[in-house]
Amino acid sequence: MQELRWLGVVRHGQSTGNPIAQEAEAGGLEAIDIPERDADVPLSDLGREQAAAVGRWLGRLDAHERPDLVIASPYLRARQTAEIALASLGVPLVVDERLRDRELGVLDLLTSYGVDVRLPDESARRARLGKFYYRPPGGESWTDVLLRLRSLMVQLRLEHPGGRVLWFAHEATVLLARYLAEGLDEAGLMTVARSVRIANGSVSSWRRGRGVLRPELFNEVAHLEREQVVPTTQEDVRAEAT
Repeated sequence: MQELRWLGVVRHGQSTGNPIAQEAEAGGLEAIDIPERDADVPLSDLGREQAAAVGRWLGRLDAHERPDLVIASPYLRARQTAEIALASLGVPLVVDERLRDRELGVLDLLTSYGVDVRLPDESARRARLGKFYYRPPGGESWTDVLLRLRSLMVQLRLEHPGGRVLWFAHEATVLLARYLAEGLDEAGLMTVARSVRIANGSVSSWRRGRGVLRPELFNEVAHLEREQVVPTTQEDVRAEAT
């Protein structure tokens, strides 16, 4: 089975929910007041600027360096980022539900403080199990998300061998793509997750060399800074286990 030649992951641009979630966390609130369901949260104006900057970065790549297949999460903020970035490039875009954000079930729209106050048993359980394995009722663990990402990777190897594939997805997707591409273990992944905040509109990529995918870019925002677009590192619209 021939492997991918290049894999890139773009985190969606800032959504309207990102600053609301940040303000709720900073303000010590229990819940995040976002009217849309998670799948329908759109980009903010700044998020659209970030998406356009990603598009200009793609446009500056040599033709042989550009992705030949782009796959987006079905969530609106990721689809909008991909559509804006690809508007003038003519690269095919596929939407795949396996790239959707991690589902948090009963934790949805709760801040970290809100989980502690409203669901103390769950707060204790996630602290004991850790972020990698903890699955909230009705939601997913990171290992659950990995199962669907592995499924997508196998399909790409079968149907798009030797391809250059770009994903538009979410913060957790970037971290878990690194776990898969670089063969990390749980401890290695959590070290990365604790040391970095994945920026909106950032690019991470891996290029095949000597039979394996090797890191090329990680959480790169130079394309945003070049366009004088403000990078943001706000968490997604729902509370995450710490």
